[in-house]
Amino acid sequence: MTETTRDLDGQVDVSGYSFEKAVAELESIVARLERGDVALDESIAIYERGEALKKHCENLLTAAENRIEKIRLDRAGKVQGVEPLDGE
Repeated sequence: MTETTRDLDGQVDVSGYSFEKAVAELESIVARLERGDVALDESIAIYERGEALKKHCENLLTAAENRIEKIRLDRAGKVQGVEPLDGE
């Protein structure tokens, strides 16, 4: 049995979720909220959970973007090095 880590609000911690797992759960939350058959208190709780998942996904995407590099070539077409994709 695996141990579940919870954050300060008692929610299951999403920091270890893969991007795909976080998006899948976020899509599930959106579908539940769009159906409109969730009690107000539960709607608020799952909305907050969705916000945490959204932030986690944004952080994962930013980290992935920061890892992407473009290859820099010299005039002869030989690899000279790499630089950030956005030219930073």
